[in-house]
Amino acid sequence: MARSLITLPERVARGQSFTVRTLLQHPMESGFRVGADGRVLPRDIVRRFRCLYDGELVVEVELFPAVAANPFFEFSVRAVDSGTLLFEWEGDQGFRHREQRALSVA
Repeated sequence: MARSLITLPERVARGQSFTVRTLLQHPMESGFRVGADGRVLPRDIVRRFRCLYDGELVVEVELFPAVAANPFFEFSVRAVDSGTLLFEWEGDQGFRHREQRALSVA
């Protein structure tokens, strides 16, 4: 089970850029390591991260097996209107995690 940590300001001025930070706790497995029984451990990585601001895509990242466990992203967004930021992570074996945060623009 994954757990996310998301930080962004609750309130920003219209037109102002603000920083968003996300961290997803996820035990990444590249699919290249061998387990104690001599078998290759199945790949289990987060393959995609997306952030949408009121339905409009602001960030999309494609990940590969070389990425570390617990992927961290930091990016800037310009405040347009009050609304919702939707964060989505997708991965192997049907993994999907979604979180939402409200943003108030003054």
